[in-house]
Amino acid sequence: MTRLFSYLVLIISMVGFTHSANAIPVYYTATLDGSSEASPNASPGTGFATVGIDNVFHTLSVDVTFSGLVGTVTAAHIHAATAVPGTGTAGVATETPFFTGFPIGVTSGTYSHTFDTSLNSTFNAAYITANGGTPLSAEAALFSAIADGKAYLNLHTNVFPSGEIRGFLVPKDVPEPSVISLMTLGALGFLFTKRRAA
Repeated sequence: MTRLFSYLVLIISMVGFTHSANAIPVYYTATLDGSSEASPNASPGTGFATVGIDNVFHTLSVDVTFSGLVGTVTAAHIHAATAVPGTGTAGVATETPFFTGFPIGVTSGTYSHTFDTSLNSTFNAAYITANGGTPLSAEAALFSAIADGKAYLNLHTNVFPSGEIRGFLVPKDVPEPSVISLMTLGALGFLFTKRRAA
């Protein structure tokens, strides 16, 4: 019984450490459209973004698809933090005028990139200055704004310089049961089966 108890303590400790370390990225999504702009517009353009944040490995992943824009893309970035979740405007948090490698001068496209949030180049210099003066303090501010619903991804075009389509980042649905729960149940089942066989 002592050996079984030791196994259980080890498994619970591992699950607790994994959860507290938050080494698994947390994902947020945004549906981009003209009606979500601070001054709504009638653009037929649409888009979808997935943003993953990881404060252990200091990464920000950005995946965007968009199409049907009236103008051609001139800028693309994340703004934060608005005063109220899901509404308002804020300064640019990420690099300007657009994400590294983002398709510019087009009306549709796809994009995928993972940023190192320990680097100055990931952020707008003004955002770093306004949020503690270092990339990691800017990271903390941005990740907090995203988690609080106070960050949005915006695509600017030559026809709509202040933004043609945008969307606030909201938590992505996580399928249940979680992987960690399944692993824990499987390990417990294995231990009880092994104990009964002994």
